[in-house]
Amino acid sequence: MPRTARLVRFTPLLIMLMLLAACATPASQTVEPTAAAPVGPGTLVIYSGRSEALVGPLIEQFKTATGIDVQVRYGSTAEIAATILEEGASSPADIFFAQDPGGLGAVAKAGLFAPLPDELLDKVEPRFRSPSKLWVGISGRARVIVYNSEAIQPADLPADIFELTDPKWAGRVGWAPTNGSFQAMVSAMRVVWGDAKTSEWLRGMQANQPVVFEGNVPIVEAVGAGEVDIGLTNHYYLYRFLREQGEGFGARNHFLRGGGPGSLILVAGVGRLAGGANEQNALRFLEFMLSLPAQQYFASSTNEYPLVEGVVTPTGLPPIADLEATALDIDMADLEDLQGTINLMREAGVLP
Repeated sequence: MPRTARLVRFTPLLIMLMLLAACATPASQTVEPTAAAPVGPGTLVIYSGRSEALVGPLIEQFKTATGIDVQVRYGSTAEIAATILEEGASSPADIFFAQDPGGLGAVAKAGLFAPLPDELLDKVEPRFRSPSKLWVGISGRARVIVYNSEAIQPADLPADIFELTDPKWAGRVGWAPTNGSFQAMVSAMRVVWGDAKTSEWLRGMQANQPVVFEGNVPIVEAVGAGEVDIGLTNHYYLYRFLREQGEGFGARNHFLRGGGPGSLILVAGVGRLAGGANEQNALRFLEFMLSLPAQQYFASSTNEYPLVEGVVTPTGLPPIADLEATALDIDMADLEDLQGTINLMREAGVLP
């Protein structure tokens, strides 16, 4: 992953101005409509497995800057992927914005994505895009253990995620098995450990009676309130609570240094539906999402890791270079077998 610079402070207003400039069409490229050409910017239909709270403001900025009529359907990545598979080639979606590679892989395997241009794909490292050119990563998220800073000392935290199967952690761990990022982590376990050891981990965790949550936000909230000692989540949720409640919020992140699946860096990504009616607007959206201003939005507003060179990371966010030495080095395309992961989780009794 490209290293980032620390040069200036980017405020939301400055990012907005940058986004507007990035989406503006240069005068030298302005084309007057002819009688045969459609008038107006047209429409774009996005099916988003990322929450509206995270990406809604950015999509609105794209809409404002371009004049394109953007229609968004939100849901979990698994739900959106299932909807696209059910709709098939007749899906009205132009774009699938997924939280993790598993959902993208399910749609890709069904042959519903169109290949993306090399000039877009080349903006990110090969390991963060589809080798078949069917999707591209937009932002990065590190898997972490979030812990209650009053109940737990950093020295007492595990170096490897498998250690959480120890009975000493019984009843003390929060997790969200239905969350897409969690399932992507389990997919990484299958790639690195194989199904047998992954099943052993799942059953060991289940025997320890973890507290089940619907998503990452309630996990971090519960850890900060002392309702559970630790939780399995993505790194950036903590920064939202610190921003809103201050440094007194009672939780902190622990980046696992064992190099296994618990130290995974995930990507959220986008694919273009082959049957979408708005190809050019879809490609324009992709160009926008990989522009420096949009990448700066992720770094400054959601505290995610940018995937494009030249973006400033905010104070307090560990540089990606500090994580890469111990982060699991895995191709995101290897995490595409979402259904196999769900089946294994069901067999272990983690999912109904």
